[in-house]
Amino acid sequence: MKTMLSLAFVLTAFLTLGVVLTAPVTDTGKEKKTAKESTLKNEGFDLDSFDLDLDNYGETLDITNYADLYDYGEEETKIEVGTLPPPSNIPKAIQNERLNPSTEPGEEKDEKNVEADEDEKETLAEPSKPSSVVTPASSGPKSADPQLFGQQTEVGLPTCLTCVCLGTSVYCDDTDLTTIPPLPKDTTYLYARFNKIEKIRATDFAGLNKLKKVDLTSCSLSWIDEDAFRTLPALEELIVAENLLTALPELPTSMVRIDARLNKLRSIGIKQEAFKDLTKLQFLYLSDNRLDYIPLPLPESLRSLHLQNNNIQSLHNEAFCDKNDPTYIRKSLEDIRLDGNPINLSLYPNAYSCLPRIPTGNIV
Repeated sequence: MKTMLSLAFVLTAFLTLGVVLTAPVTDTGKEKKTAKESTLKNEGFDLDSFDLDLDNYGETLDITNYADLYDYGEEETKIEVGTLPPPSNIPKAIQNERLNPSTEPGEEKDEKNVEADEDEKETLAEPSKPSSVVTPASSGPKSADPQLFGQQTEVGLPTCLTCVCLGTSVYCDDTDLTTIPPLPKDTTYLYARFNKIEKIRATDFAGLNKLKKVDLTSCSLSWIDEDAFRTLPALEELIVAENLLTALPELPTSMVRIDARLNKLRSIGIKQEAFKDLTKLQFLYLSDNRLDYIPLPLPESLRSLHLQNNNIQSLHNEAFCDKNDPTYIRKSLEDIRLDGNPINLSLYPNAYSCLPRIPTGNIV
């Protein structure tokens, strides 16, 4: 019995194996090819006439209509054009008529509307007339405003445009001036060096009660009116070096420094006792001139006296000292220069015995 069961099992196994071996084999590659062919046919390609021959490759595959066959799903951008505003130079009446016409194409306009249109056209045709609006005055500097820029100078410009005004100081150096320009009333310092000012008039500094310093170095100056500086109550420094002066004018008692070096001053051109009342004078520079003697008397306040390179030939005993008081000492006068003069200081020992220092000069 067992033997029969075993034979039946083996027979069943053989039959099953035969069925499997005789079954048809599935061609996966062929199925894929069939799917591709169907896709290409759906897209418009004719596979029957398709040949991979390099000679007719361009004729076989036509890609000129590829974009029409294939839809990318993109929508074309639509541009909406709005109504542009009418030009601004067209009257509003015409603009409104164009935007909102009051008559139909076949209708005629009223006579009033026609006349109004003609008037508007004439208005457009006529050139615009200049308006009679009064323009405001120029905001630029007024040349005639003495408070801001000073009065007109000889070159046609206010002082503070010809010169440079910084605060209360006026700088007119090397500006080719031939006269003193009109100065602001609050001027305290004037620098007008290296110009061509040959003469100082009595009215050039009139009313400048705050003027403290005047520098007219190298201006070819040959004359100063007697009252040019005398009435200036605050004047402390007068510098007229390197000019052609032969005389000095009367100066106010407020003077602290006088510099008249390198001129043509003569002793006759300096008034007698010209410096006696200048009780604040500390510096007196008269070197490189043509002086014959020391201008006496000198104020006690004097600290520096330069008289070198003149024509001083003698020296008085009371020039610096008090001959009646042998104990007198002049402490402030420490700097005296007499070098470059035809004088032998050793011949006048009593003239400088009261000084803290011996004057500079020839002692032989």
